[in-house]
Amino acid sequence: MRNTTKLKILLQKYTVTLNRGEDEIFKLRLTDKNKGTIQELEGASYSIVLAKAYSYLLKVLKNPLEYE
Repeated sequence: MRNTTKLKILLQKYTVTLNRGEDEIFKLRLTDKNKGTIQELEGASYSIVLAKAYSYLLKVLKNPLEYE
């Protein structure tokens, strides 16, 4: 799946904030639009953090009570 498709799906449920620090580590923050919960992910590249975020979304959709 392309990164743009993953991002488009993530944006339906979350507000996404992407940042790259001076240490060149990408930091992605997912803020749930309904609940306001925040999940922060880090990785060496844009693709890695986006894959982690998409994986997190799938886990939440599979087991929503576990992530409340």
